[in-house]
Amino acid sequence: MTVPNDIAGTAALAICESLLLALNDRNILPEREIVGVLKDAAAAHEFAPPGEKDALHAAVAALINNILAGGNSVRRR
Repeated sequence: MTVPNDIAGTAALAICESLLLALNDRNILPEREIVGVLKDAAAAHEFAPPGEKDALHAAVAALINNILAGGNSVRRR
């Protein structure tokens, strides 16, 4: 059975967000480190070499930046 990319991507995002929350809850990674991971991930797409996937990179960077702005992956105290 093949899984459409949007389903696989949504599942991967949910798993990663849960892992980031668990790492923070268990005091393994502090909030600033988690925010840094997300900023690095966004930057990797913002500064990707130009090519045929420009729109995809822009959309991924925007999504990660929205996650950062909303605090979804970090329980702000």
